[in-house]
Amino acid sequence: MNGLRRLLILVAGLMGATGVAAAAAGAHVNADPNLTTAAYFLMLGAAGATGAAALAAARGPRLSFADAGGSVIALGAALFGGTLAARALWGIIIFPMAAPIGGTMLIVGWLVLGLAAFERGGRSA
Repeated sequence: MNGLRRLLILVAGLMGATGVAAAAAGAHVNADPNLTTAAYFLMLGAAGATGAAALAAARGPRLSFADAGGSVIALGAALFGGTLAARALWGIIIFPMAAPIGGTMLIVGWLVLGLAAFERGGRSA
């Protein structure tokens, strides 16, 4: 597994853990619906990034659409979920338009991951 994929798995693990913590905080500390939304997107983004890294690793050492898509999904979920959580828990706005940019990154990341279905090369079954 190359360095990018290791980093992607690490980030996915941190996002998953943060998503669970955000869900717990939403249930016990602050009932803001933005915190629940942040938790969902962090956990789903973690699962998507993990799956993308696994798909990319199965295809071989070459960088692929799965690598790119998983990376953009991870960044988008972290930005979107982090923005919502920071706003709900601490009243902090990371920067204007952070949540929409993160959401757009998620959409693009999932579309790029879908392109991996048409990518040639890699290991054959």
